[in-house]
Amino acid sequence: MIDVALTETPVQEPQRIRGLEMPWNRVMGSLEGPASAAKALGPWHPQEFMAECVETVPEAGGMMTFVFRRCDGAPLAFRAGQYVNIAFPVNGEDQEPVDRSYSLSSSPTEPWTFSVTVKKDPGGLVSPWVHENVRPGTVLDMLGPVGAFHLPDADRRARYLFLAAGAGITPIMSMLRTIHDLPGTADVVVLYHGAEAGGFAFHRELAYIASVDSRVKVFYALGDRGMPEAWEGFKGRLSAAMIDEVAPDANGRQVYACGPEGYLNTATELLKKVGVDDTSIYMEFFSGDRQTLLEYQAELALAADIAEEIAEEIAESAEDYFESQPAAFGIYEPGYDEDGTLQATGMPLVAADGEAPAAAEAAPETAAPDASSFDTVGTGSLTLSFMRTGINVRIDPDLPILEVAQRAGVRIGANCKEGMCGSCKVVKLSGEIDMNHQGGIRKREIDAGKFLPCCSTARTDMVIDA
Repeated sequence: MIDVALTETPVQEPQRIRGLEMPWNRVMGSLEGPASAAKALGPWHPQEFMAECVETVPEAGGMMTFVFRRCDGAPLAFRAGQYVNIAFPVNGEDQEPVDRSYSLSSSPTEPWTFSVTVKKDPGGLVSPWVHENVRPGTVLDMLGPVGAFHLPDADRRARYLFLAAGAGITPIMSMLRTIHDLPGTADVVVLYHGAEAGGFAFHRELAYIASVDSRVKVFYALGDRGMPEAWEGFKGRLSAAMIDEVAPDANGRQVYACGPEGYLNTATELLKKVGVDDTSIYMEFFSGDRQTLLEYQAELALAADIAEEIAEEIAESAEDYFESQPAAFGIYEPGYDEDGTLQATGMPLVAADGEAPAAAEAAPETAAPDASSFDTVGTGSLTLSFMRTGINVRIDPDLPILEVAQRAGVRIGANCKEGMCGSCKVVKLSGEIDMNHQGGIRKREIDAGKFLPCCSTARTDMVIDA
């Protein structure tokens, strides 16, 4: 083996086009009828699909990256920063799965596989199960991509400040990987808070990107806990002085922040102090986040007008894409309709002797309570009858059902209150609703009569099992 002394020579900066543009942006906006294969790689509406784990990668800070590919062979087209909702059979294959939403940490520029990175919470129900049971070959039911927290499809200025704390690095990592993969001018500052010096996930890749991509600068900070003497990063909690030091021009940047709620509440106030306008702040957390929520509501309004047209185009482009592939490729072609990918139904369930299972002996029927005997509270043009609670609640059609129900004393668990986590899921026995969710409920659950009252309004009188 011959030792070679490498000397560093000055390298000129690359010449780049102005700004950033996502690969699908021109395709989706083309007036010339873009090729179907290219359209298939553009971001779609959320779909339900099965995905197989193909790799697991341990990360620092008690985190693990799980790499998946779709079982139908299609790419997962998403925007950097979005997430998927995954059904985990934590209680066994024969029990109802537990849904959790995890941000995508991979880049949409490599859509044939995708990654989620999960931090293990020793006291949690799902994350320990994921770390211990999801291995290459594991197949899981997913819904996505979902979420309005993402990079724009095109940005002529592309000047960003990314703030991350703990596991909040995962969607930020997707954004950073995407920018690194794309040509174009950009100016990116990352400020990453961690609990301990050895607990920064992706630190090797972050160091590499910052060393080879002059558009990116990465800074680290440790909180108020003890830190090693050799620590060269920032010390202490997020502060206005810290933001001003890493990005003195923060008021001229788009700010994307992700982390615990307390961290993001602090970031909101500090960003105001350094002059960042509300319209330039995008946050990912479960408690009603400013611009992201406004953007999502706007997307819903637009989707109501064009949903049918888009769905038809998606189905048509997907079919054309698979039909256009050479037979030698041997690509599996999934079924598509206006709702997206069709799932396989499998074999019908029959008893071991070939006969239908005998019905269990019927339990004596008990008379259902009569809602007309319940007390009625509130005002409004419609009535919600909560059968378990034994109360009628009056409501106006424009008010969220959860908010009104909880004020009336109906006990319904809820975390995010934005249609993301699914914790408020209840059964609708009768009546009609309008529901605008962000991936917290699946089609099979909706078909079974379940809905999310946090993001639903009543269209008629309703009877609810709560």
